[in-house]
Amino acid sequence: MAQQTKYIFVTGGVSSSLGKGIIAASLAKLLQARGYKTTIQKLDPYINVDPGTLNPYEHGECYVTEDGAETDLDLGHYERFLNVNTSQENNVTTGRIYQSVIEKERRGEFLGKTVQVVPHITNEIKERIQMLGKHGDYDIVITEIGGTVGDIESLPYIESVRQLKWELGDDNALVIHLTLIPYLSAAGELKTKPTQHSVKTLMESGIKADILVCRTEHELSDDLRDKLALFCNVKREAVIQSIDASTIYDVPNLMLEEGLDVITLDKLKLSKDTQPDLTHWNAFLKRHKNPTCEVTVGLVGKYVELQDSYKSILEAFIHAGAENEVKVNIESIHSEFIDDATIKDKISHLDGILVAPGFGERGIEGKVDAVKFARENNLPFFGICLGMQMAVIEYARNVLNLSDANSIEMDDSTKNPVIAIMEDQKNITQMGGTMRLGSWECKLKDGSKIHEIYNSQTIHERHRHRYEYNNKYKEQLEAAGLISTGINPDTGLVETIELKDHPWFIGVQYHPEYKSTVANPHPLFVGFVEACKQYSQNR
Repeated sequence: MAQQTKYIFVTGGVSSSLGKGIIAASLAKLLQARGYKTTIQKLDPYINVDPGTLNPYEHGECYVTEDGAETDLDLGHYERFLNVNTSQENNVTTGRIYQSVIEKERRGEFLGKTVQVVPHITNEIKERIQMLGKHGDYDIVITEIGGTVGDIESLPYIESVRQLKWELGDDNALVIHLTLIPYLSAAGELKTKPTQHSVKTLMESGIKADILVCRTEHELSDDLRDKLALFCNVKREAVIQSIDASTIYDVPNLMLEEGLDVITLDKLKLSKDTQPDLTHWNAFLKRHKNPTCEVTVGLVGKYVELQDSYKSILEAFIHAGAENEVKVNIESIHSEFIDDATIKDKISHLDGILVAPGFGERGIEGKVDAVKFARENNLPFFGICLGMQMAVIEYARNVLNLSDANSIEMDDSTKNPVIAIMEDQKNITQMGGTMRLGSWECKLKDGSKIHEIYNSQTIHERHRHRYEYNNKYKEQLEAAGLISTGINPDTGLVETIELKDHPWFIGVQYHPEYKSTVANPHPLFVGFVEACKQYSQNR
């Protein structure tokens, strides 16, 4: 008989943004490195059905899975750490829970009963939590619960965890509570009271924390750990320090030193016979921390004030930098502030530019100007999604002399819509889930730079967009030198473009950053960083 799936719940207290996702991913990495088949899911308490319609300023980037689910950015951390694909089952929102329960009620599945938070909403949550364990053949499922304990929005999730822990038994489920130990500089000491209150709030909901992970800027003394253990009702060895690290990729090793994986396996009655094999992980860390040179890349976008908006891109640069033994310095450039007067000052000192994805017309002309500068000055250029579309618009305007060339998204009356809406999107009025999403096939052109980079004729990449390269202009653009080097075989839609007489000028309609992991840095980012390094050395 197969061993029962074990469940780990990660809750947070005191403050948001403590890094529950990183702790969950780090523990999963250690368990995976010991040979346990592990996955992570995120429960988000907001009422949106998914983050697809949320502003990046509000929620950071929207991460897209292979199966086309628009999910929380924490799923990106899970994939980057574990090198395992997630799916729509790995991210559940309150909106989706209530939507499902209401649809069941409309179908008459509750046989006339009054539909209530307990048991109907909590049963739905428990079902979603256990779905991965039942369908995925996992030894361990880690569930991260968004928000902080005490939030009104989180209460149904906390109650569901209480019920599940009782139903599954202590050997099959445990709760890790992530909390903050603030340092008061005026008093010159770390304070445990916020953590005590947070644990008390959790206990008022009927849940006792099994492990306490304490975020801190300073080392926790033995006395402080003893105090936390006594007042928070946890074992002394289950008080885990999570000190600020120079990079998130240090956290698995820090958790290994603290014994987080050992105490977890002890509590779940699982074997500790095998030691975690972090050979490849630590080889990556060594390259990342010991670069042989530096490059500076301009990230041209309109959400640059908030780094979480381009989280996967920034992490992909870390992976590609380590692969090339290069430190990649990212200079965020707000495209709204790029024009003829400022462009040289903002871009000429860079070793390459990446024009970022996005939606809407704000900052568009600055992106077009940035593409033109890179094209005319042989500066390595990488355009992703909207960034590729800007490259097509720039080329149509300045090489084909179609001065009003534009995207239907920005100007629906343009006479030269070189970027147009897909036919099957034209009659859709609702926003959510209406884009081309998830993994799509692409055939690469023999002899092209991108074919050489991938070393493959067929690739599969993830998409998130509503507008496409307009094939009516393909012949003109190719004749003038902007080559379509990747085509979707089913739709004939252009997926990649490149300039043949430029050292490195590539635009892609998809999002390669979503598939870059520590174990498998994305070849396009690796190639781009290599080109930036070459450009820097040739200056």
